[in-house]
Amino acid sequence: MKNPTEEQLEQWHKDPNNWKLGLFYYNPEDERLFPPKRAKWAGWTVNFANPKSIAAFLILVGVLLAFVYRKQLF
Repeated sequence: MKNPTEEQLEQWHKDPNNWKLGLFYYNPEDERLFPPKRAKWAGWTVNFANPKSIAAFLILVGVLLAFVYRKQLF
């Protein structure tokens, strides 16, 4: 869905069917890379239904691991 309204975003966020095991956000309609966590004050999560979101997450983790590994070498 292109350009969803704030109301639609809020409905998706509150819908328990979009939260697998209550922790993992899974909504194929939501194109955001990092939607807010279930407890919005806790930051953002990955939309596991969006391949771009998963790719961005894996790149972020890869960069962090490369940074940590490089620091250990020196």
